[in-house]
Amino acid sequence: MSIIKEEAKKLIDKLPDQATWDDIMYEFYVKKKLAVALKAAEEGHVISHKEVKKRLLSDED
Repeated sequence: MSIIKEEAKKLIDKLPDQATWDDIMYEFYVKKKLAVALKAAEEGHVISHKEVKKRLLSDED
């Protein structure tokens, strides 16, 4: 069994018995977003808080 499939089963098993399809899809969505963000950070594709603030404030002009 693939690692992804195992992780999906574990995620579902942790949800309460009354979980809805929306609950399951939300958990998958969050897990995927976190995986993408962690990969980007590992590859150095991040911007410091200071730089983001600078960019946002310069757009207000």
